[in-house]
Amino acid sequence: MRFLLACVPLILVGCAAVEPAPVSDDPYYAPVIQPSVQYSQNSSGGIYQAGMGDVFFGDKKARQIGDILTVNLSESTSSTKSNAASVSKSSSATIENPTILGIPVGLDTSLPGMNSDFSGNANANQSNSLTGSITVTVYEVYPNGLLAVRGEKWITLNRGQEYIRLSGLVREADISSDNTVESTRLADARIAYSGTGELASGSEQGWLTRALNTSWWPF
Repeated sequence: MRFLLACVPLILVGCAAVEPAPVSDDPYYAPVIQPSVQYSQNSSGGIYQAGMGDVFFGDKKARQIGDILTVNLSESTSSTKSNAASVSKSSSATIENPTILGIPVGLDTSLPGMNSDFSGNANANQSNSLTGSITVTVYEVYPNGLLAVRGEKWITLNRGQEYIRLSGLVREADISSDNTVESTRLADARIAYSGTGELASGSEQGWLTRALNTSWWPF
């Protein structure tokens, strides 16, 4: 019984560390379909009417809700960190022999010295790279012209699925003539690339192992 009670905190921590598996067709990443644009019926005598944008001139860049935009993934980051510390301390004390009625009293007044030393080193290296492309949908256009985009791509493989999810803000000026933009030009970008299924699960730690590797474990 005591063993079971001792395991309860580990079970709670382990369960809290388990994130729900992502699923396809998440409504958050669903494309936004804008109703058909109805151009103004007020004729000004010209072929071009207000509200038509640059459609008449063949410009197909994304600029309205529901338009699609291809994002070229070109992410590459690396970091290196090192730290070293060294601390040492020593102390000693002596007490003069006391006297009683003017007669010195011989006592062993030597005190043991104290020494303390500490040294530590830490190094960390991390790097990642992600290339490819994903086509997303414009779901919001802000008054300053920024386009809010998001979308996902799922690929079903032999023993599981891989997915890419992306969201962020794009300036229309950063969109090239072929309606593409580099991922490094996205503001507030959220890019996720992972997988589900047997192969992805095989590389994950169990809930007990995750619990033992958290800061809650006292040893």
